Amino acid sequence: MLSLPPSVRVFVARGVTDMRKSFDTLAALTIDVIDEDPMSGHLFLFINRRRNRAKVLWWDRSGYCLLAKRIEHGQFSVFDKAGGKPGSFEVSASDLALILEGIDLRGARRRASHDELHS
Repeated sequence: MLSLPPSVRVFVARGVTDMRKSFDTLAALTIDVIDEDPMSGHLFLFINRRRNRAKVLWWDRSGYCLLAKRIEHGQFSVFDKAGGKPGSFEVSASDLALILEGIDLRGARRRASHDELHS
């Protein structure tokens, strides 16, 4: 389970990424495609064409970190609510954890928060 502070944002690159890419090339894609600073401390998710491999890049104050996952059965399901615009879209840290577990979020619904229920 991922435990991330609320200040961390998670960006998903639209399109496909060649999973042979590593630290520096993914950092360059973060700048060119996602239009964010790869040293911001935020997380950047990249997925391959077959949707069975994912990489998450982030900067931890002393260097780049790279999490790689290959799902054995099925595909990563990343649902972009905004459609097929170029660049990236943002998901929550909890959504990232579910995506990396192979859970399809398209039919998922969030429960109303306590504040929403009592406003």
